[in-house]
Amino acid sequence: MQAKKRYFILLSAGSCLALLFYFGGLQFRASRSHSRREEQSGRNGLHQPSPDHFWPRFPDALRPFFPWDQLENEDSSVHISPRQKRDANSSIYKGKKCRMESCFDFTLCKKNGFKVYVYPQQKGEKIAESYQNILAAIEGSRFYTSDPSQACLFVLSLDTLDRDQLSPQYVHNLRSKVQSLHLWNNGRNHLIFNLYSGTWPDYTEDVGFDIGQAMLAKASISTENFRPNFDVSIPLFSKDHPRTGGERGFLKFNTIPPLRKYMLVFKGKRYLTGIGSDTRNALYHVHNGEDVLLLTTCKHGKDWQKHKDARCDRDNTEYEK
Repeated sequence: MQAKKRYFILLSAGSCLALLFYFGGLQFRASRSHSRREEQSGRNGLHQPSPDHFWPRFPDALRPFFPWDQLENEDSSVHISPRQKRDANSSIYKGKKCRMESCFDFTLCKKNGFKVYVYPQQKGEKIAESYQNILAAIEGSRFYTSDPSQACLFVLSLDTLDRDQLSPQYVHNLRSKVQSLHLWNNGRNHLIFNLYSGTWPDYTEDVGFDIGQAMLAKASISTENFRPNFDVSIPLFSKDHPRTGGERGFLKFNTIPPLRKYMLVFKGKRYLTGIGSDTRNALYHVHNGEDVLLLTTCKHGKDWQKHKDARCDRDNTEYEK
């Protein structure tokens, strides 16, 4: 019985080896035959197409089966993975290589000068006071025009300042609303204002629609997404920030430093975890309690006590004081 088994195993192994040599020989002979044909064609001056020639060429790279904008509704508050975050930023910033010479039409400015057109406000659309102040400042300036044919720059009346999906100021369905604007032209010669984007704790720079070739006037924009000499980095100002005016400055003639009690002041949440936590947690190194006041509180979110550290009690006391 054991002899039969050994004989069967040897016979099977021999058959497999024979098949391998047979198919390998076929492939070797075919490759040699192909080489001879190519060599003969070269001698006769004939062009033989390369193997790549037989593969179809596609103008665009293959897209995912589910595009980013179909993976989840734009109003969803589900946290996303780091890979999805990178995909989101790349889909939003499709015009990453945009510069003034490539994505801005200067002929509109040369014809009528620098004129700015603000889209008419649509009925039923909510606009935060901060964005109303921005639009009012533009409309009250000498650069404003109510005629879009005279404009060099276009500004949306749709509120794009707060794109945090958890915010009451968040404007829903912004993607379809922007695409329906007949002057949009893939964002060319448009300027979009934005202060907040993404949702805690991920905070991607997804503003909820494809900005195309539009310029961004944005706060807290990352160096990875900032397009030099095209985008505008603006400070993150409070909704109570005055539109114009203010008290007269303390700087008189060449008085350096200015006659003020405090040189630097900051007051805000510390963010014990997530994006921004590394920076905020390091502010206490600069805080001296005299002319440099950097006050942070750990009280952020419902579960902040789970992440509480040794400095929280002292920081919270100084913040509230």
